[in-house]
Amino acid sequence: MTRATALKPEQVPAESKLILDAFTKNIGFTPNMMATFAQSPIAFNAWAALLGSLSRALDVKTRDSIGLAVSEVNGCNYCLSVHSFTAKHMAKLPAEDVILARKGHARDPKRDAAVQFARKVIERRGHVTDADLQAVRDAGYTNANIMEIVALVAMYSLTNFFNNVFNPDKDFPAVAPAGSI
Repeated sequence: MTRATALKPEQVPAESKLILDAFTKNIGFTPNMMATFAQSPIAFNAWAALLGSLSRALDVKTRDSIGLAVSEVNGCNYCLSVHSFTAKHMAKLPAEDVILARKGHARDPKRDAAVQFARKVIERRGHVTDADLQAVRDAGYTNANIMEIVALVAMYSLTNFFNNVFNPDKDFPAVAPAGSI
């Protein structure tokens, strides 16, 4: 059951409209999550700024893989649908890589280290070990990259929590739970 209705274009607060319109133009439609989130210009614009900044972090395959791993841990079906779609169509990840990412892994060793680390960050609420940090460093990530991974975990968790609370209508193809694949 949807807990908050997606806004129609004429209902969007002026402070959210410019950014929401830019997303709509870029994506080709207005996702229900964004049309719902736009009700709070403060929260929506803060998320959009974080998303914009982090779109320059790492590479798209790693970002989408982290999004899949975090969304799986947080049980966000909306985000799993979105990230599965974008991973396939934008990051060009094969279907088996999407499943691996949802389970906290990747075939590429460097990406695997980032995804495993991201999953540990969310599962352990940031209480990672020195060995966890060393493993991601050994894979070639700098401290700045590791900070970006943590920021991506936080950003994806924000949308996961938002969607779990408000349950917007799904507008991306549904995906099966990773455990049943």
